[in-house]
Amino acid sequence: MTLPRATHFLIVDDDDDHAELITMEFADDGLVATFDRVTDGEAAIAYLRREGRFADAPRPDVILLDLKLPRLTGHEVLEIVKADEDLREIPVVVLTTSGSKTDLKEAYRRHVNSYLVKPADHHEFHEMVRELKLYWAAWNRAPASAAP
Repeated sequence: MTLPRATHFLIVDDDDDHAELITMEFADDGLVATFDRVTDGEAAIAYLRREGRFADAPRPDVILLDLKLPRLTGHEVLEIVKADEDLREIPVVVLTTSGSKTDLKEAYRRHVNSYLVKPADHHEFHEMVRELKLYWAAWNRAPASAAP
């Protein structure tokens, strides 16, 4: 399988263990993908808008968004991203421990592209992240207007 370019992921997660599992998977399988990570909702918005210390940040191809974040919740970040004309085309994948029907419904109401519940089992989590990366980095095609 040939990829046109590296897919850049923005991981928005304050849980160091979960972020480490995700980043280890990114290095594991040979797919061309890069990532950055921020640990709170305000930093996510600053990154996406290239403000302050994020002035030179690359535009992510995909946002992996936890819901339980400090400063701004994942739902609030999602609302801001999908309301912003310059950001709304970036796919957002909620990657959370919450299996709540309320959280799920609210995320889709705010136009999330995918909602995944982090499995408690380490092997299942690893497999889910591998498949998520394969889908977004290898199979999915973004509209031409979203490409950097």
